[in-house]
Amino acid sequence: MTETLAHQWGESPYGGLNREWEPEWFLTDDQRAIQEQLIEVCERVIRPQAIIGDRTGAYPQANIEALAELGILGAVVPKKYGGRGENHVGILMLTETLARYGCPSTAVIYMMHMVALAGLVFRAPGNAHIEDLISRIDSDCLVGTASYTDPETGGHFWYPKTSGATRVEEGWHVRKKAAWTTSCGYATWYLTQTTSPDFTGDYSDLAVFLLYPDEVDAKKDQWDALGMHANHSGPVEINAVIPADRIVGWPGDGAASNDEAIDPLAFVQYAGAYNGLAMAALDVGKQHATQRSHAQYGRTIADYATTQDTFGSCLTDVLASRLYAYSFAQELDRRTDNGSWEMYEADPDARPRASMTQWSLPAKVLAAKAAWETSDKMLQVCGGRGYGKGLEVERILRDGKAGWIMAPSNEVTRILVGKWALFGADAVDWWNQHVDEPTLNNELSKLDNEQKNALIARLQSETEETTDA
Repeated sequence: MTETLAHQWGESPYGGLNREWEPEWFLTDDQRAIQEQLIEVCERVIRPQAIIGDRTGAYPQANIEALAELGILGAVVPKKYGGRGENHVGILMLTETLARYGCPSTAVIYMMHMVALAGLVFRAPGNAHIEDLISRIDSDCLVGTASYTDPETGGHFWYPKTSGATRVEEGWHVRKKAAWTTSCGYATWYLTQTTSPDFTGDYSDLAVFLLYPDEVDAKKDQWDALGMHANHSGPVEINAVIPADRIVGWPGDGAASNDEAIDPLAFVQYAGAYNGLAMAALDVGKQHATQRSHAQYGRTIADYATTQDTFGSCLTDVLASRLYAYSFAQELDRRTDNGSWEMYEADPDARPRASMTQWSLPAKVLAAKAAWETSDKMLQVCGGRGYGKGLEVERILRDGKAGWIMAPSNEVTRILVGKWALFGADAVDWWNQHVDEPTLNNELSKLDNEQKNALIARLQSETEETTDA
């Protein structure tokens, strides 16, 4: 019975948790079939490269090529451009499967590629250059990445302070510094966001641009970290003039791109990557606990009640996180005609994905928490052998911590959820536009008359300079 419930892993049944614990009712027959194919590719190509990448830091190009050969590097590309037209549930499943059975570093590369690709397909219609690019993602193995973070604002990637763009005769002059960009120096195209060419101080006035490697100063091979050794996240600087058709959308469209394309895919895939990693930890824990015996007691590690309690606790938390994520993805599909991107051609102002923003944030928190806590517990289940590299659980632990601190960090994300729940959506203040009057009034009350007069003089001077400008 158990073997028939297991995925095939080479010549043998997979030794981790079996399909009794899979929420397969969310998947179509076609999605189950592509999952089986991806698991086979993971066993044959991607999982071995995960070990090599962790030990050497080599970029997993073979893994990217395997995904392209399978036809899922462009999974989100609409069918009219030759893609799969995969829905949100399918993207979640693919990312989760890749992280669990294959390579967490590759899953993050896939996540940032797919996020950037969503930004392109969101505004592809009518732009021949973008339409051509997205139609060749799989056939030409064109892996991309999103370069959005800002060194000045840390995890608040939606607030690009050190960037800008201007209209020039040749098209656009784009200036950008990004603190972290996955596939840095290895991507074949980059999607970046700056303040708009029409920017006047409102940080919700943003624009999105498509660039290629010769236009990007990528600080290649500088990634040296606790885990995720193969994703090559690094700083990027852009100071390039690009053609007019390489703006994605139009000046001022960047906030809509964030809300409707970038963020929904990012949070779906955050959940997929780190729930998959948590399941990978449970798989390793199960294999070790059921196979390792203590001769003095005649028991396996799995026979102890403490192990069963640890396993039951971790699995319950991971399943809760997975079911939340799949339910969230399913509702996104319901609101978007099964994950369609074509609606924006008829209605550029449509925002069905953005209407789920408050539900997207907990998906990331739950998955990153599950990955970290489960991998930590499975390391303890595996004991001294787990501390060594042979069982791979120590690698999963190191990779798992990345989810917690990746922007927006779990702390930042929980604050957003809490503030939204307590005071409403406007209190989140994505673009740093609202004055914190209680804090301001409290600080002003501390000033004596001399300090107040000095502040008045300074503000008056700044007002006059702004008026003159």
